Amino acid sequence: MGKEKYFYNKQTLQYEKHEVPLSKKLFKVFGFLSAMIVSGILFSYAFFQFFPNPHQQAQARELAQMEYKYNLLSDKMALMEDALNNMHERDASIHRVIFGIEPMDENVWNGGIGGSDHYSDVLDYNNTGLLIKKSEEKVRKLARQIALESKSLDTIQKLAIEKEDRLASIPSIKPVREDKIKRSIKNLSGFGRRRHPIHKVMRMHKGIDFPAKTGTPIQSTGDGVVVKVIKKKSGYGKHVVINHGYGYETLYGHMSKINVKKGQKVTKGQIIGRVGNTGTSTGEHLHYEVRFNGKAVNPIDFILDGLTPMEYQHLVNASSATNQSFD
Repeated sequence: MGKEKYFYNKQTLQYEKHEVPLSKKLFKVFGFLSAMIVSGILFSYAFFQFFPNPHQQAQARELAQMEYKYNLLSDKMALMEDALNNMHERDASIHRVIFGIEPMDENVWNGGIGGSDHYSDVLDYNNTGLLIKKSEEKVRKLARQIALESKSLDTIQKLAIEKEDRLASIPSIKPVREDKIKRSIKNLSGFGRRRHPIHKVMRMHKGIDFPAKTGTPIQSTGDGVVVKVIKKKSGYGKHVVINHGYGYETLYGHMSKINVKKGQKVTKGQIIGRVGNTGTSTGEHLHYEVRFNGKAVNPIDFILDGLTPMEYQHLVNASSATNQSFD
């Protein structure tokens, strides 16, 4: 039994028993219980901090693994970003050096992706929101740059195909194999003013004469389409004109035989006929012309196959010498 308390009442001059109000009793009980609850919470928190249960231990291990994996993923993303930037630099070099055109605008390449509302949901996470936002921004930027680079590579592929077609089409080889020519390339009758073999007057010779035996194969000097097949007794005699595109045409004159038809597609090196002596000619040979935008140009500038620098210089000198042509 609890100890009873008394107090002296001056009015009654007697000792009276002290009675504690119920409200105070309840307050003391509530205070005690509150202290017990708070102490229990603090004790539990301290206990689980130092002695986590198996579930908490598993969560802690999982979080540590996630942090480790995230750091690895961030490193890989950084390597991907470096590799993509290197591809972009090489892409720009190809555009500038090989194709002679301006590469992708750097402002487009490094442009932002916008859309701040895209990250509003993850920003609600106090501890990880900014980290997730930063990672998503990097992933979206990489995805955008990969798409840009893919489009740029499509452009390069298209330009490369066009360039390949152009290189294949522009005349670039001799119309008669060198081992089939009767004279040394040093003695060919070239482009320029020459003495006409029949009329004995100086006149413009618009091509190069390749002396060779009748029946020697004649090859197309580039890809193209046959636009003229003419057979007559004067002038170039039996001759063929090929349109190579890009403003270029070639003419093959004084042929003995023609193996192609008008409208036929031909490829570089394809046999289109045989050397002859038809038309206004003083000997068996092939008269070869190159025309650019309708104007005859020196074919020597378009004979690039199988010549050493010295042989090429000899051919240039020979084509410039004033001598008599075959037609």
